[in-house]
Amino acid sequence: MADDVEQCRAALERCPPDHSDRSQFLDNLGLSLQDRFTQWGVPSDLDESIELHRAALLLRPPGHSIRFGSLNNLANSLSYRFTQRGVSSDLDECIELHRAALLLCPPGHSLRWYSLSTLALSLRDRFTQQGVLSDLDESIELHRAALLLRPPGHSERSESLSNLAVSLSDRFAQRGVPSDLDECIELDRAALLLRPPGHSLRSDSLNNLALSLRGRFAQRGAPSDLDECIELHRAALLLRPPGHSDRSESLNNLAASLSDRFTQRGVLSDLDESIELDRAALLLRPPGHPLRSVSLNNLAISLSDRFTQRGVPSDLDESIELHRAALLLRLPGHSDRSLSLNNLAASLSDRFAQRGVPSDLDESIELHRAALLLRPPGHSERSESLNNLALSLRDRFTQRGIPSDLDESIELHRAALLLRPPGHSERSDSLNNLALSLRDRFAQRGVPSDLDECIELHRAALLLRPPGHSERSESLNNLALSLRDRFTQRGIPSDLDESIELHRAALLLRPLGHSDRSSSLNNLAASLSDRFAQLAIPSDLDDLRERFAQRGVPSDLDESIELHRAALLLCPPGHSDRSSSLNNLALSLRDRFTQRAIPSDLDEAFSLFLQLSHISHAVSRNDLTAAKSWATSAEKTNHGSALVAYQTALKFLDQHVTLLSSSSRHFDVVSMATSSLAVDAFSCGIRHGALITAVELVEQGRAVFWTHLARFRTTLDELSMARHTGAALAEEFKQLSFRLRNAFDQSTEDQSPKIRQLTMQWDDVVSRIRMLPDFSRFLQPPLFSDLQKAAEEGPVIIVNASQYSCDALIVLSDQDPVHVPIDITQAEVYDLSTEFQSLSKEFGSFDTQHKLVKILRKLWHVIVGPVVQALGTSNVHPGSRIWWCPTAEFTLLPLHAAGVYEKKRDSLPHIYISSYTPTLATLVRARQQVSRDASSQNFVAIGQGNPDGGNPLQYVAPELAAIAQRLGPVVSSFTSLQDSLATVQGALDALNHNQWLHLACHGMPNRTQPFESSFTMRDGPLMIKDIIRSNWQNPEFAFLSACHTTVGGKKSPDESIHLAAAMQFSGFRSVVGSMWSVDDEVAQEVVSTFYDNLINDSGKLDCTRAAVALHKAVKKLRRNKVPLEQQIVFVHIGV
Repeated sequence: MADDVEQCRAALERCPPDHSDRSQFLDNLGLSLQDRFTQWGVPSDLDESIELHRAALLLRPPGHSIRFGSLNNLANSLSYRFTQRGVSSDLDECIELHRAALLLCPPGHSLRWYSLSTLALSLRDRFTQQGVLSDLDESIELHRAALLLRPPGHSERSESLSNLAVSLSDRFAQRGVPSDLDECIELDRAALLLRPPGHSLRSDSLNNLALSLRGRFAQRGAPSDLDECIELHRAALLLRPPGHSDRSESLNNLAASLSDRFTQRGVLSDLDESIELDRAALLLRPPGHPLRSVSLNNLAISLSDRFTQRGVPSDLDESIELHRAALLLRLPGHSDRSLSLNNLAASLSDRFAQRGVPSDLDESIELHRAALLLRPPGHSERSESLNNLALSLRDRFTQRGIPSDLDESIELHRAALLLRPPGHSERSDSLNNLALSLRDRFAQRGVPSDLDECIELHRAALLLRPPGHSERSESLNNLALSLRDRFTQRGIPSDLDESIELHRAALLLRPLGHSDRSSSLNNLAASLSDRFAQLAIPSDLDDLRERFAQRGVPSDLDESIELHRAALLLCPPGHSDRSSSLNNLALSLRDRFTQRAIPSDLDEAFSLFLQLSHISHAVSRNDLTAAKSWATSAEKTNHGSALVAYQTALKFLDQHVTLLSSSSRHFDVVSMATSSLAVDAFSCGIRHGALITAVELVEQGRAVFWTHLARFRTTLDELSMARHTGAALAEEFKQLSFRLRNAFDQSTEDQSPKIRQLTMQWDDVVSRIRMLPDFSRFLQPPLFSDLQKAAEEGPVIIVNASQYSCDALIVLSDQDPVHVPIDITQAEVYDLSTEFQSLSKEFGSFDTQHKLVKILRKLWHVIVGPVVQALGTSNVHPGSRIWWCPTAEFTLLPLHAAGVYEKKRDSLPHIYISSYTPTLATLVRARQQVSRDASSQNFVAIGQGNPDGGNPLQYVAPELAAIAQRLGPVVSSFTSLQDSLATVQGALDALNHNQWLHLACHGMPNRTQPFESSFTMRDGPLMIKDIIRSNWQNPEFAFLSACHTTVGGKKSPDESIHLAAAMQFSGFRSVVGSMWSVDDEVAQEVVSTFYDNLINDSGKLDCTRAAVALHKAVKKLRRNKVPLEQQIVFVHIGV
């Protein structure tokens, strides 16, 4: 090749400028350089070739006999350079040159067919680059003209057939006219017939026809087109053996077609083969190959599809790494960068759904944001990016409950909907997605307009899903559910009637065998039950008769029961919705018993409920709801299964909580689902004389969030350290728990097989953990024999308020519990608690002594006095320590201060030294948790008397000074953080290095959002949610010299979500806190005496002396005539 170039160059140099053959020598050198460029790819060869062809053309002016050759040669060289560098001006000039050449080949000219073809091909190239449809239309007409000049028998006819087919295929892709695609296929078939076995271009024709058939399959879905396409690609691949330049293309195309067939028919062998072909194609496209990113992307998508089918984590991990590699090859500016961003985001979202690593979801969202930026207004795929980002943000809202994620998701869905106007193929999806997000927001915030808009959107989506549409039943169901929500909120009968008719229509589209049939049966039955139940809630007594005539139709209830029976048959044992179906049918039968008093209805209802007790696997919220429903029904009808119902419900609660993350959102979910469950179970145990069972049940159902945290912090940590097997089992357990939680949260019918599989895996890993030494009771609630250890240092008194009874139970270390009946109702306890909370807000500003004494006397006479009498009978001597464990409304009452408050008559503080504990298990844990390094006592005193934007506390500095003076010489190290040093991060850092804490600042309870209760630091609030994220080493004692540190959430007092509990559950064995506002000066006085008495005989701090130290400090306050409410404001919690 080099010799040819040099010979042509030498010949040109010998030819003088005015020689008649100089243009031929210029042409020869130009063609040689073009050939060398084709071989070696040196850009300067191509540039020189173009300049030589230009020079030759100048020497062949119009009229020259071989001007035609020069026009073609220059045009071809410019076309090569355009292909290499993509400069539009090269292609434009090439086209003009071909047009000029065509003018020199009028009809009848022997080379006219050639000029028509070359111009047509260049116009198609320009269409591909610039998208001007007129270029493509002209290209097609030119190819048709060329084909007419290549009749049957012409040696180049197959080429013309093929070229015209390709251009028609391009036009079909643009305009979707079916006749273009059909003609394209017929032309490809004709070309193939002219390229029999052995023809050099047969593989090209096989490939082209296969691609056209795949395009028609994508449009019309005829399986035969796809099958033929695959066979043609196989034949093409055989003609492109290893070493063939187009082998990677054939591997890629066959893989893509097999992937399509898998999507249509679900045959896994097609997907496996597709993956192997994609791997082979990737090997032929090494780093630097222009199509490497395409192969990386294709293989990644196929692996992701296989993960969806089989759930093998390594497939998903590999898919993500391949998408990352493809993205690195598609740098900013690359035409497919947004596609790679989108695909990587989708795979990370899948992995988040499987394993729950928050960073995967966060990264997915950021990638979707980046893809959206590359799809600006006007981009054809902008609506897809808006939709994908919206869906990911909704997932994060579901996971973490951040309202702004849901709001943004809604706005993105609105924007996507605007880009999918009437007539757009995906408009119904956007209407549906926006409606679902608005329904989520309505469920969270209760704004009626969100629900109204949701309903209108579902109506619009339904209109776009006419009879015969694959997703019509989904739209009918979604609209029906939203109308039922509105009926529940506003009570408009027509909403409920329409909901019923829509559910009927959805049911007709979900025949036997349909995956969502049981869901439709249940939904229709529930709506019919609602309509029947309207009878029981007359808004006006006068129209009761008319209401009954209109609404309370017995046939509604009978039909509801039959539908629930049919749904139950579709939910065999092990089905994820079985408990809901059992519950629905049982409740409908119970309602009919209430109406008609047929005993068999009640018997059948409870035989269904009893089946719940046999569910042994990890449970969903629905299982928990069903068991709670059983308990309520048993109480209502005085059925003998009540105690078994409570045991089942609390067992389910324990298992369900295990699956939850430690987020406040999941706490809210559980506390709503189980409100009053534990206290009612305790009452049931007492009423049945099962006192030990009562203790075990109330422990299972209270302080659920803290118990869950402690379990994950201790049990799983211990498991992780139990040799290599333990660490692997702990990780497997965490991942399966997350995947099950996600599957339950999605709660769609088609999740049922997945839930069954995951449940079996979850049960299996729990069984394997229980086989390890010391883990036989993993995830099982403590037995009474374990809980009784809480009373080793003194009795624990559980004081319980239930709607069924109020009781006290004294747990002693060496005998059975002692029951003390309390002559008060739950409503009266609530009123007393409310009265006390109102009074506590007036402390310090009015003379509240008389009202306070009245409440303390009532507490004594009704509750504490009878308990003290029983303690005396049980030989608990005066001066002993006792622990109060109040539930429900009792948690906000000062039981420790109850008394008659008359001369010569004792009150509780004169008889016993009181402490509190949220649960017995908490106290047992605190006793067992002895510091590993008792010799080192590091103390930090944190004081914030001047918070930004808060009222100053003038006694904070003197309080800390007094502590420093008293404890400085006693402890190993003493640190004081005040004012500018007392920041949120400063406090958290200090607690990483100190086991003893004194905190003097404002305490800010938040009774509606208890996780946001806080201590006020210089730069903002130190919240409960900050505290529980910390992992402090061996904390011992905390004195919380701040207001309201034992005030918990209004909706769930039994959860003890307050500042003092947060410190205790974060590991502090002993905590002093306050029940209401503390006087700054009184706090200083208490602190001085308290720390004097916290030092033991060996001169060391001893946290087990905290209750006695507080008792003595308060005694001194009484002598100093401090107001009563300030004498009793501090309480001790823990050991």
